[in-house]
Amino acid sequence: MSTTQTQTSTQVYRVYIKATPQAIWDAITAPEWTRKYGYGGSVEYDLRPGGSYRVIASAEAMAMGSTEIMVDGEVIEADPPHKLVQTWRMLMSEAVAAEGFSRLTYEIKEGKGGVTKLTVIHDMPDAPGMAVMVSGGLEDQGAGGGWNWILSDLKSLLETGESMQWQGDAGPPDQDG
Repeated sequence: MSTTQTQTSTQVYRVYIKATPQAIWDAITAPEWTRKYGYGGSVEYDLRPGGSYRVIASAEAMAMGSTEIMVDGEVIEADPPHKLVQTWRMLMSEAVAAEGFSRLTYEIKEGKGGVTKLTVIHDMPDAPGMAVMVSGGLEDQGAGGGWNWILSDLKSLLETGESMQWQGDAGPPDQDG
């Protein structure tokens, strides 16, 4: 997986997953999938322009102090299973929520041999707190690994059927031992 500089206003993440574009689309937009990876939130999408988007915290996240609605936004464009563009605002921190909405784009492109490229583009002008959080810049403080963590876990789940099993801890496991 590759990423741009960690604290820029536009961050681009790319991962190659041995799965169909439809499987990846479903894993991004269906609550029965989103509860299984990343931070275990349950998504609610109205997949039409102007439709609402939100992520409901899991019971484990709520027990750790999360807000009930972790993220909210609005769908700008939906072209299943190829592209999803939406606004995105993290509500788990008052300071980050006050930075307002950012723009999140998922691009899903089928490749050869059953491998699909998933590109996530997160535009966050004037949102330095959000940029640090989604880059994983607060991972050492127990705030999670951001998009790198989420996309790594998504890849693991789709390719092996198993999550990396973070859910419920203070953050992703320490990879250094």
